[in-house]
Amino acid sequence: MTKLALFGAGGKMGMRLGRNLKASTYDVAAVELSPAGAQRVKDELGWTAVDGDTAIQGADIVVLAVPDTVIGKVAHGIVSKLKPGAMVVILDAAAPYAGHLPERKDITYFITHPCHPPIFNDETEMAAKLDRFGGVAAKQAIVCALMQGPESDYARGEAVAKTIWAPVMRSHRLTVDQIALLEPGLAETVVASLLDVMREAMDEVVARGVPLEAARDFLLGHMNILGAVIFKEQPGVFSDACNKAIQFGKPMLMRDDWKKVFETDEIAASIKRIT
Repeated sequence: MTKLALFGAGGKMGMRLGRNLKASTYDVAAVELSPAGAQRVKDELGWTAVDGDTAIQGADIVVLAVPDTVIGKVAHGIVSKLKPGAMVVILDAAAPYAGHLPERKDITYFITHPCHPPIFNDETEMAAKLDRFGGVAAKQAIVCALMQGPESDYARGEAVAKTIWAPVMRSHRLTVDQIALLEPGLAETVVASLLDVMREAMDEVVARGVPLEAARDFLLGHMNILGAVIFKEQPGVFSDACNKAIQFGKPMLMRDDWKKVFETDEIAASIKRIT
């Protein structure tokens, strides 16, 4: 049986992964320093948390479900103790991209991250409709990167990823640099910022007298149909009035050089702030 050490098992992400790993064939050793987290692991997953050295002894795979800010510290504390051929799975590209992982040539570094269940989907069960993060009932895609290690280890890492993020409908193989373009670049710097602006815009029309419920219904409904057309989920074109509003609105809302957020230096600066 494959031994898997799960660091940060009692945290929000660790518990999400742990529930899926509980139903898998992996022999899981849970590591959780917080007494409250360790109790949560015991109560909800039935595992008794162990110390890091015990967990990694003979471990084939180590999953770091810990914050980006401590991945480097945790990795430096355990990598030298891993057996040759062991795999370290990191759940975000930030720390690997920033060079926070210690050098050791005879182990594998594998990066994976969920895409989260898409807005446009075919889910019919309420549990899946409400699973907006993924990893519980709603199908989602994932991205994976073999940062270091033999090519044969990609399948081994992808199998772990498909287990912890299940149910998975698609798995995309990327590089670490490409995942960094997606997050923080695309998902956080661009999408999260624009969504935050949308929320501020809704608050503004409410402040100008539109009832909140009406403004929210109007915004979310238009996000649905406009998004479906823009992302080609359904055929259609915008009205002349809408196109004219876009031509006026984009220069008002966006700097001409906004795509600089995807330049290497900008991605590196963003990741430095994160880590």
